[in-house]
Amino acid sequence: MENLLRPLIVIGGSVLLTLVIGWATDFLLRKADARHGGTSLWGELRRAGIPYQLVLCAALLRGSYDQARLLTGFREGVGQTLTLLLIGSAAWLAVRIAAAVVGASYSRYAHAHTERDPARVRRVRTQVTLILRVVAAVVGVMAVAAMLLTFPAMRAAGASLLASAGILGIVAGVAAQSTLSNLFAGLQIAFGDMVRIGDTVVVDGEWGTVEEITLTFLTVRTWDERRITMPVSYFTSKPFENWSRGTPQMTGTVFWQLDHSAPMALMRARLQDILRECPAWDGRSFDLAVTDSTPSTMEVRALVTAKDADDIWTVRVAVREQMLDWLVREHPYALPRVNATDAVLPPGAPGANGGRRAGEGTPAPRRAVEPHRPDRV
Repeated sequence: MENLLRPLIVIGGSVLLTLVIGWATDFLLRKADARHGGTSLWGELRRAGIPYQLVLCAALLRGSYDQARLLTGFREGVGQTLTLLLIGSAAWLAVRIAAAVVGASYSRYAHAHTERDPARVRRVRTQVTLILRVVAAVVGVMAVAAMLLTFPAMRAAGASLLASAGILGIVAGVAAQSTLSNLFAGLQIAFGDMVRIGDTVVVDGEWGTVEEITLTFLTVRTWDERRITMPVSYFTSKPFENWSRGTPQMTGTVFWQLDHSAPMALMRARLQDILRECPAWDGRSFDLAVTDSTPSTMEVRALVTAKDADDIWTVRVAVREQMLDWLVREHPYALPRVNATDAVLPPGAPGANGGRRAGEGTPAPRRAVEPHRPDRV
């Protein structure tokens, strides 16, 4: 009877005590979250409930398993498994706690500065994301190292591993040269403020928004919802356009090819009317001018402004479409056309005869046409 009750009491008591402590901790966190609504720290810490209970259960079982006298022939194996579970769950809990603290700090900062300085908020978000990834990687490596050191064979080989660490470091550095370059490039991007999550960039002719930045790669979401993934070292070694750098305000251009008779004054007035009715225009400035001329057409350029890259696209397409519609309806003569008439030569030019067109010189005498006679063969 004792052989049955002892393991039941030890194991069942450990599990029950874990559940009670976990419930009490979650209850206190809910109370703190309701009392301090200005911060999300307590709500973020509640997400660490599962690794917290795993740490408690593994620690209780590891400390009381010898008293259970269960599977005595496998005592060392069970103890080793519980030790590995304790180390892994402790690492998981440490990462969750770090994520909760950093996430709560960022949420408070973003709430206070989003309207005043959104570019700085995006920069802090990029740095926070990469910091959390570095913390998770470091904690994971330390947890794996601690697990390996629990095996006697690994402890015995520790001296030889340390002795060959220099050679292994050189070999690993040569083999992982590209990976290490991307790692340092990711840190340079995060803290050098080159590109941030949410920035509008143009990379290899593709326009899009930075969606994710990791230690090794960066993802750009294009306007047609495609994702372009590229190594972060690209942004430290090649030029690219960052439309969100500094102020997000932008100036856009719209071009038309029109006839020389296009009414420029009326087009300027119409452009102003179009912009007044366009909510994406920020009202800063606009302009309309002739920028080039060819023998058959002239190039007309409109300058418009908007508060960011998305709005400047909206303004440009609206101005282009509505201006063309207005020209077709009100001034069709201003559209490009092909001149199919003969050219008028200047007076005195060769071939000119009293202002006649080219090819209209003195008419040649007409040859009489002999009528048809049936008696001639």
